[in-house]
Amino acid sequence: MKELVEVIAKALVDSPEEVTVTETEDDRTINVELRVAPSDMGKVIGKQGRIAKAIRSVVKAASSKESKKVNVEIMQ
Repeated sequence: MKELVEVIAKALVDSPEEVTVTETEDDRTINVELRVAPSDMGKVIGKQGRIAKAIRSVVKAASSKESKKVNVEIMQ
């Protein structure tokens, strides 16, 4: 999941070198934290959160093979 979020985020932002993705895994959940440059936050979130919602939908679809819930958090 980490690689998927990283590829999507780097395609959206102006500063792809500042994109960092960390992944932590529990028994039932995978937590993915996405950090981007402050100037790129709007590009990753989108109007009314549409892009952030789309990223979460793609990751959820990709994780359907695993029996774990995936949480994507966008941090500053």
